[in-house]
Amino acid sequence: MQIAFLLYDGFTSLDITGPHETLNGMPGHEIVFVAEEAGPIWNESKTLQMVAHKSISEVPSPDVIVVPGGLGTRAILDHQPLLDWLRSAHETSTWTTSVCTGSLLLAAAGILDDQEATTHWLARDTLAELGAKPVADRLVESGKVMTAAGVSSGIDMGLTLIQRMYGDEASQAVQLGIEYDPQPPFDSGAPEKAHETIRELVTTVFTAQEAAFTPGEPVA
Repeated sequence: MQIAFLLYDGFTSLDITGPHETLNGMPGHEIVFVAEEAGPIWNESKTLQMVAHKSISEVPSPDVIVVPGGLGTRAILDHQPLLDWLRSAHETSTWTTSVCTGSLLLAAAGILDDQEATTHWLARDTLAELGAKPVADRLVESGKVMTAAGVSSGIDMGLTLIQRMYGDEASQAVQLGIEYDPQPPFDSGAPEKAHETIRELVTTVFTAQEAAFTPGEPVA
């Protein structure tokens, strides 16, 4: 089974490494990182690079597509080469998935038209503008499309994919293998739970980061 993890300038690291760590644990998986062009790709903070093994043109029909979110999504919502690849690859995929604002790219490609989907809570309005029906759930399944909410939920998505493909025991074994037993120090991991002042702080910080983000190499 070929699993394609899409990279683009300005992706969020954990959106990729979370589901990768779960799906990579299963035998028989061919893991391939893809981008418009093969080579190193910077994450959104320009502090980490991941390498795309192949270009998207070299991987036309993966069995599973994983699309991460990140500040870079906004710059490519009308970038047709990537959107064309998503549309084409989705036609033959077994599963098409996203984490965080990766769902914006799926929506921009028309994959989420009139479908329920989730994303980072600050991007729900944008998701709706792109034709999807945003919901506040941590994970949403709509046919063969699976969307996960903010960053950390990509681990849940990966484990759920394994459960759907191989059963409960396989998913539980992977969960134990990575010792995924969340016990967060605070119960503020969703906007519905966080104090208003915390929501305002995060909104301010994220809005500033989005406004300041520029694609390309980090400034020396």
